[in-house]
Amino acid sequence: MIGISGLLVLMLAQNSVKVEVEEDITTCLSPNNGAGPFWCYGSPLIVRIGDDVFVSAMETGENVPPLCNTRWRIFRKHDDENWEMVQASEKFNQREPCPLVIFQDGRLFLSTNPSTQPIGTKYGECDPYLIEFSALDPKADGIISRPVWDSDKVFTDHSYRGISADGENGEILLLNIHAHSGDQLWSFRNSDNEWVKHGRIKFPIRSCYPQVVLKDRSAHVLAIGDIVEPVEEWRQYKYEQTKSGWDYVFRRLFYTWTPNIIEKDFSEPIEIDSVESTAGHILNLDLWVDKDGLAHILYRKQNIQSALMRDKFFPNIPIETTLEYIVIRNGEIIRKTTLIKNIEGKSDEFPGYARFHVSAENKLYVLYYCSRKGQNKIMEITENGHNEPVLIPLQRPFGMFFTSIERGGSKPSDIIDIYGPGENTIIRYARIRFEK
Repeated sequence: MIGISGLLVLMLAQNSVKVEVEEDITTCLSPNNGAGPFWCYGSPLIVRIGDDVFVSAMETGENVPPLCNTRWRIFRKHDDENWEMVQASEKFNQREPCPLVIFQDGRLFLSTNPSTQPIGTKYGECDPYLIEFSALDPKADGIISRPVWDSDKVFTDHSYRGISADGENGEILLLNIHAHSGDQLWSFRNSDNEWVKHGRIKFPIRSCYPQVVLKDRSAHVLAIGDIVEPVEEWRQYKYEQTKSGWDYVFRRLFYTWTPNIIEKDFSEPIEIDSVESTAGHILNLDLWVDKDGLAHILYRKQNIQSALMRDKFFPNIPIETTLEYIVIRNGEIIRKTTLIKNIEGKSDEFPGYARFHVSAENKLYVLYYCSRKGQNKIMEITENGHNEPVLIPLQRPFGMFFTSIERGGSKPSDIIDIYGPGENTIIRYARIRFEK
């Protein structure tokens, strides 16, 4: 454990950024099941309420065969105290990490997807549901809450599920993929703790790793296309060169919404961006909805996925990697900005993973990793653009990370909670604070 750092302070616009804590939480051995402790990157794994932070942390079962060979654990940190495990499953029967959301009245919800099949079953049936705990008494027994789904449902250990909590209003939207059709099935739980509406989202192609926002009953979903390489010539060439049978591509980004999930179904999904024609890659990163109902979207885009594909099929075209930010009003894109651009061989500012952060003053920031420099940086999004990024002086920067976010039920805050992988099997945490 590194513990509390020194006075590492930098100016950010009219605020200063102070790194208060960097520390290890626990460890998780690789489950070798195609997932891992941060596989559900679209859904929250860390939440804050007051001086308490909770994380969901996977643990791999010793000598338990995949695919469902892990269990969930919940850890709590109160202020500057050490992390403590407050809940854990008795069974190692999950394949994926279990997302975590919170209501501002202190109710804490874990999204689980336990296998119903014998140990060692692959692609077997699972039974997704929520477990409700109390942030005020986190060691007390949980209460199971079972969603209502379409009668035509097939759920397996590959759930690609999404979840959002409206922390102020005490409502939840849960998604889980239909194993055969690829549709995203959804279920809505209201403030009376009743699952009152359900349905399905039909994306143009199978779309996964959804970011979900539920805010005053408006609902928004961002998801990335996740299919086997559709171009036969490209697929054959990649197999010849790599000998890998795994060849899923992520090239088309989709968004859908409804102004009121009780009164109106989700709209026909719109395609936000595509790099299909150049064998590129898109990573959906974050989704935030402001007080005016505008949807803010963050994603990473690469025009050609690899030098292997460029050299063979797109010679002399430089690989461009960008961090993109767009704003949508009522299904229409009203703003599109490239925050960072790296043209192959011309810049050290290479965008990696990124997330939004909303301060207590409702200012919007982008926290990101600059992979060529091995640094975490943060920039403020302004009405007409964005401020210059500023280095966050972490001793051990995060290449990939989760944060306590509004779509997970946490309040906007001048504290940034960062949760992600460390060296080898370590799972880490950092706390950063804005100071005026």
